Amino acid sequence: MSIRLRLTLLYSLILILTLLAFSFAIYGIQLRSTTLSLEHRLTEEAQRLAKARQFMLVNGDQSPLPWPRDMPAYRRPRPGPIVRQVRSPDGTITIDPEGHPTLPLSDAGLQAVRSGRSWAEAATVENEPFLISSEPVVVGGQVREIVQLAQSLADAERYLSALRANLLIASGITTLIAFGVGWVLAGLVLRPIHSITRTARSIGADRDLSRRVHSGNPNDEIGQLATTFNAMLAELQTTYQQVDEALQMQRQFVADMSHELRTPLTTLHGNIELLRRAPPISAEDRTEILSDMAAESQRLIRLVRDLLTLARADARLPLHSESVRLPPLVEEVCSQARLLDPARAITCDPTPNVAVLADAYALRQVLLILLDNAIVHTDGPIRVAARVAGESVVVSVRDEGPGIPAEIQPRIFERFYQRARGDKEAGSGLGLSIARSLVEAQNGHIAVESEVGAGSVFTVTLPRAAG
Repeated sequence: MSIRLRLTLLYSLILILTLLAFSFAIYGIQLRSTTLSLEHRLTEEAQRLAKARQFMLVNGDQSPLPWPRDMPAYRRPRPGPIVRQVRSPDGTITIDPEGHPTLPLSDAGLQAVRSGRSWAEAATVENEPFLISSEPVVVGGQVREIVQLAQSLADAERYLSALRANLLIASGITTLIAFGVGWVLAGLVLRPIHSITRTARSIGADRDLSRRVHSGNPNDEIGQLATTFNAMLAELQTTYQQVDEALQMQRQFVADMSHELRTPLTTLHGNIELLRRAPPISAEDRTEILSDMAAESQRLIRLVRDLLTLARADARLPLHSESVRLPPLVEEVCSQARLLDPARAITCDPTPNVAVLADAYALRQVLLILLDNAIVHTDGPIRVAARVAGESVVVSVRDEGPGIPAEIQPRIFERFYQRARGDKEAGSGLGLSIARSLVEAQNGHIAVESEVGAGSVFTVTLPRAAG
């Protein structure tokens, strides 16, 4: 199996798993939301009907069983979506409107209603699914009747079935398109490598070590490979060193991705733990957490794209500058950073109510990189602050760590540069390089001020937005 096919299959498999997980999540959320909404609405209307029936019994009114108010859709003729029925406390049907199917009531439901509690259950009536709400009619402290109100679930099931089919079809079509695009892109990327391979095979067959391999752009990864191969032809020992360096770069790139993906994955993990907490959190908090998880998932996708771009040549990513309000963004970044190290004191000073000209996602990523860098390399508290400096806004991340020696401060923004510490796990060495690239792409400036033993201050300066 060729590398091109393996890469395309691996990419497609990851995409399929992601789409399936996303589809299952959407379907599950929609199923739960639809069921709870129907049950809540039906229970409310059944309670209204029970109160009306209670009033009739108290006043000796023998009028027909009333419909709940504000529900004109209930008056649709059979086969309609709504059925009503009245039972005695022993479960015998006393009022069964003509033209409607008979609604069942389980033993558990009968016991619950006889004890004065509401009961909702799903059942199949005449080959049609129904959601049935049973309510007690209490007169003088005793259950006199049981009112049942049922809503057909056929429309809801058809909707959910259509949603399920659409998600599967959309996932399949997306996967096929992605497979084709991935196959073409893999071929374009591997084409120069095939050319180098043919040249190298020809050199080996002819024993002509004076020949060299060539590539279109000597500055990209393929050009570097050609340079390395040419050096190998000149000296065998140098060749082995270059190959080892290339393998080391591959391992370094994997470490880079782990470093940059840790922040959003930790945020997602923290949100999942909140959702699993007992007792459960409120519905409002749950909705907010789910929205945050969806946003973090999108951030992961964009982050992987950015890392793959940085792994190629030194081409800069085009960023969209817009007016970004600073206070909510800084507060969000601080909240996400606290999830990385809950025991760490991370303080967010009051932020001036100003806006900056920046890319919101890129600025958020820069601040998270700086906070993560402070968490990894220091043990003390961390403080985030912002101030207005003329036509610019300066955001600072201050720590009380061991500081950075002056002689290595110019190098910390270099790609893959790592400052090892015995008591801390080394990072990928790419975070500050990415931060500098993103800040400069937003017409900004990033700098560091540090003193050994007194901590460090990283500052990000961006143009202030008008208004």
